[in-house]
This record gives sequence, structure tokens and C-alpha cells, in this order.
Amino acid sequence: MKAKKMLLSVLVLMLVLTGCGKKGDDNTSEGEADAGNKVMLYSSLKEAQLDALKKGFEAKYPEIKMDYYAAGTGKVATKMATEAQSGQIATDVVWIGDPSNYVTFKEQGILEPYESKEAEVINEKFKDPDNMYIGARLVVMGLATNKDNVEDANIPKTWKDLLKPEFKDQIVMTDPGESGTTFYLVAGLMNHPDYGLDFFKQLKEQGTELESGTTSAHTKVAANAYKAAIGVDYVTQTLEKDGSRIRFTYPDQDMVVVSSPIALVKDSPNQENGKLLYDFIISKEGQEILASTDTTPIRPDVIKEGSMPIDEIISKSMQVDDSIVAKESAEILKEFDAIFK
Repeated sequence: MKAKKMLLSVLVLMLVLTGCGKKGDDNTSEGEADAGNKVMLYSSLKEAQLDALKKGFEAKYPEIKMDYYAAGTGKVATKMATEAQSGQIATDVVWIGDPSNYVTFKEQGILEPYESKEAEVINEKFKDPDNMYIGARLVVMGLATNKDNVEDANIPKTWKDLLKPEFKDQIVMTDPGESGTTFYLVAGLMNHPDYGLDFFKQLKEQGTELESGTTSAHTKVAANAYKAAIGVDYVTQTLEKDGSRIRFTYPDQDMVVVSSPIALVKDSPNQENGKLLYDFIISKEGQEILASTDTTPIRPDVIKEGSMPIDEIISKSMQVDDSIVAKESAEILKEFDAIFK
């Protein structure tokens, strides 16, 4: 099932079952610890990032056990829907990629407002005005290429560079129905007057192939199966750091930046600990931990080696109306699938 369709299921079920949440999770037994001694995070981040965050949080708060469930956006949505249906909502904080999801969550009343003291330094662009959610990292969408079969002079610098003859049948991208960040890119470009449906039709004519997983799309480029991918900064940079022959290029214009928000879940089992985790994630300490795992920080006072400065990222990024993306998400996926599937 597509990620957006599953998110709709989450919202419907949570509306029906508002107020039914109680402690419980398929990975955590009911009697392990008192509610005050733990906190749960559901997230689409990579295991390595979440494990590093867990270690840092538990070092700061040794009396609290942090658990997490790591999966793609669609699986996180399915798990939340299942728990809502059974009346056992177990997560205190949700952290997935696509900001437009949070617009819908907010409209449906399933988030808990919270004004964190750590939010002061974060750009207003990444904050909900009612403090229902806040950007917690930056995921920059760009161009991943193989160093062995794309010379420096031929590196694509814009989205439309992918339409050049040298990239015919040599492009891969993640299926936006499986990835919140790729969906956000598709939605942004599809609603931009310089791209729209025609750009994706041209990509299809170029022979662009879809992969079901973000990492899979990147590793195909790293393995010389394709020359280029519509890529994610941290995935590309992690592979490159590990020795893969892949590089990441920031687009010269119309950069798509995903703020990957966090939010407290209304009536969750461990609200106060959820606030502590929320604070920790966007604190300087938490952002430094994330930067060490190749995550681009949301805070301007934390610098990740090899990343573009946050002010420059903001200045080069296109404006994406999250409310329009949330409203039109099903239609956007339908139009994309009509072209590619």
C-alpha cells in the first residue's frame, strides 16, 4: 500500500479512537517499566542515527529507557494505525520525513502542542506557528552520480540536466509512494511552474527507473548500474564516506529541502518524557550526535562537515506549500503513477 494511503488510514482510525491510547507496543511488554521510566519514538530515520540518538539521550537521562521503532514512512503509518485500532497507542514522539503529513496530523487533532526552549535558534520557516511540530533535521534532495562513469564536467547541476542525452536510460529514483522525502520532492516539482507534469513525463521518456527503497536507489548508482539518481544528501554522503564511488551534488537552483519534523503524540503514555526527548533531538547536543551520523542539522550553530551551510540551503531552496501538498497528496501520487506505472 502506498505511504500516503496508509497515512490516511492512520488519520481515520485516530479520529475514531481519540482518547483510547494506552501503554503497549509489540516490541515492549506491558510490565517492563513504569510509564515514567521510558519513552518511545517512531521514526523513518536510519537505525544508525536512531541508535546514536538513543545512546546520547540515555547518557543524559539514565533513569529513562528510550525505545524506538525504525521503518519507512508507510510502515510507521501502518503500525500507528494498528495500535490505534487496538486502543494501544504506544509512541510518544513521531518523526517521519514529509512535512505535509504533519499538516494533516494537526488538522485531525492527533498532535500535542509544545513550545520547546530549544526551538529559539531554529529558523521560523521550519516551525509550526501553533507549536504542533518543528523541523528536526534537514534532508536535502539533490543529484547523486557515479564518479567512475560521470566525469566532473558532466555532473548534472540542475534537475533538468538529467534530461541530457548522456543520461538516457541511466537514471534511477525512489518510488515516491514508498518514501516521504521523495514524495515531497515530486510534489514540490509537480506544483512548480517550471517543471510540472511535463518534467516527469520527460524523465520517464529518458528511461528513468523506480526503486522501492531509498538506499537501494543509491546503491545501484554506487554499483555502476546507473549513472545518476535523484538522491538524498545523507544517504549519498554515508555511502561515499564508506568508500563507495558515489558523489552528491546540490542543485544550483530549486533545491528541495525537507525539514523532517518531530511532534508529540496527543495522549501518549509518557508525555513528560516525550518532551525531554523532543528537547534533546533539537538541542545542540542532540543535533551534534545526528551530524556525526551524516544528518544535516536543523540548527545553524551545528555544522556538519561536507554540508552546505544552512543559510545557503535556505536561500537556494524552492518554496513548497505544505498545506497544498497535504491536500493534493493522493492526486499527486495518482498522476505520478499514471506516468511511471
